[in-house]
Amino acid sequence: MSLVSIAPTPTAQNAVILLHPKDNVGIARASLPAGQEVEVDGRAITLLDPVPAGHKVSLRPIASGDRVYRYGQDIGQATATLEPGRWMHTHNVRFEELSFDYEFPTAEVPLPPLPARVPTFLGYQREDGRVGTRNYIAVVAASNCAAHTAELIAASYVGEKLPANVDGIVAFPHGEGCGHSIGPDTIQLQRTLSGVLNHPNVSAAIILGLGCEVNQIDHYLGKGAPRTDRLAGFTLQTSGGTIATVEAARREIARMMERATEEKRTEVPASKIVLGLNCGGSDSFSGITANPALGVTSDLLAEIHASSVLAETTEIFGAEHLLVKRARNRQVAERLLEFVKNYKEYLVRMGGSFNDNPSPGNKEGGLTNILEKSLGAVAKAGCTTLNEAVDYAERITMPGFVFMNTPGYDPVSLTGLAAGGCNLIAFTTGRGSAIGFPSVPVIKIATNQAMYNRMKDNMDVNAGRIAEGEATVAQVGQEIFDLLLRVASGERTCAERLGHKEFVPWRIGPVM
Repeated sequence: MSLVSIAPTPTAQNAVILLHPKDNVGIARASLPAGQEVEVDGRAITLLDPVPAGHKVSLRPIASGDRVYRYGQDIGQATATLEPGRWMHTHNVRFEELSFDYEFPTAEVPLPPLPARVPTFLGYQREDGRVGTRNYIAVVAASNCAAHTAELIAASYVGEKLPANVDGIVAFPHGEGCGHSIGPDTIQLQRTLSGVLNHPNVSAAIILGLGCEVNQIDHYLGKGAPRTDRLAGFTLQTSGGTIATVEAARREIARMMERATEEKRTEVPASKIVLGLNCGGSDSFSGITANPALGVTSDLLAEIHASSVLAETTEIFGAEHLLVKRARNRQVAERLLEFVKNYKEYLVRMGGSFNDNPSPGNKEGGLTNILEKSLGAVAKAGCTTLNEAVDYAERITMPGFVFMNTPGYDPVSLTGLAAGGCNLIAFTTGRGSAIGFPSVPVIKIATNQAMYNRMKDNMDVNAGRIAEGEATVAQVGQEIFDLLLRVASGERTCAERLGHKEFVPWRIGPVM
C-alpha cells in the first residue's frame, strides 16, 4: 500500500484508495458526489451513489452473496447485487463470523539480535530494573468507599509548589472494591491496583480503604508485597474519618516527597520503553494512516528489544489468524486464541457478540463491522513476532510485540495496560478522543486531517498527513518513535497538559 502520491485535492486518479490488489472495494479519501469519475488500478468508474469520506465504494461487479474484501481479507458478504461505483456499508454488507484454518508456528522464533547502537532517553531507574518516564506519588483507593478521600488528598496539593523531580500527587478513584464475588473478579482488581501501586512511573504510593470492604488494604501491605518501603496504607475507620485521613496521608506524603526529590533522571537505553498500543473513536482511516504508522513505531521498538503491547481482544476478532501466524511459538498462539474464545463466551452469557463493538461513531466513520475494524486495529502492532500473550493487568516482561487481553472500552483498556507496567501509551483516534491516564503519558495520534484541525488541543501527532500525500507511513512512524523518546524524557503530552486522568478497572463479575 502506498499513499505517497495522493494529492490534497481529490482527482479522478487519487479520490479512491485501493489497499490491496485482491480488494473489490476502495476507500473514498474525501466525500465524493454521485456522478464523479474516479480511476482505480487503471479502471475508470462513475460513482452511482454519494460516498462519504472513509467509506467503501465497489470497484467491480459484486453479486449478492459474494465476499467483500478489504486489506486483502474477507470483511463480510454482499446482500445485494452491486455494480461498480456503489456505496458499500451496513445497508448492503452483512457481518458473518468467520472460521479460520490457523497457521500455527512450527518452531520457536528467537529474538532478533540487539543492534550495536540503541537510542536513549532520560528516565527514573527503579530498583527492579524497570524505568519510569514520570515520578509521581499515587493515592489509590482500595474501594469506592475511599475514592472521594483519595481525590481530596490529591486535590489538596493543587496550587502548591512541589519539590524538584516530583511530577505530582495523583489520585486513583474508582467504583469497585466492594460488593464483589470472591474469586476471579477480586483477584483481577487486586492485580490491577497492585500494578498501579508498584509502577515504574510511581516513586511511592498510598493505598486507602474504608476498612470493612471486600478489597482489604492488608492485601497490598502484607508479607511479600513489593515495594513496601515505598508504600503506606490508611483506612478511614481507623484514621478518624475523612479529614483526619487526609491529614495523615499528607504527613506521609511529605516523607515520600523527600525521597522522590532525590531521584533524578539518568540516561537509559530506549529498550526500557514499554509502550501500550490503543485506539478509540476509530474510523476507516485508522487502518490506513495512524495504525500502520504506529505499527512502524512498534517494529522500531521490537528491533531494540523494547516492548509494544497491543490490547483490546474485542478488536482483534476476525484478525486473530494474522497474529497466530506471527506467534513466537504455538503456546503463545494458543493462549491468544484462548483469550478470544473466553471473551466470546463472556459476551454470549450477556447476550452480545463481537460485532456489537463498532460504535455509531465508528460506523459513521466508514467501519461497517468488527471484521473491518479489527483488520485495521491490528496494524498498530506492526509486522514483528508476537512474543507473548498476557491477561489483563499482568506484568509485561517480554521484549518485542506482546498482546494483552482487555476490553475495547478505552479507559478500561488503558488501565490494564498501565497496570501491566506500560510507561508510555500511544492512542490512535479518527473520530477524536481526549483520554489520558493519571500516571502514564498518553500520546494521541489523529488518523485524519479534518479531525486533527478540529481537536488540535488534544492531538500530539497528525497522521492524517499520510492520506493528504504530505508524509509516508514510514515517516510518521519514525516521527512517533522520536516523540516517544522526548515524552519519555519529560516532554508533556496534550492529555497531560489538559489534566486528563481516566482510570477504570475492568469489572467482570456480578455485583453482590
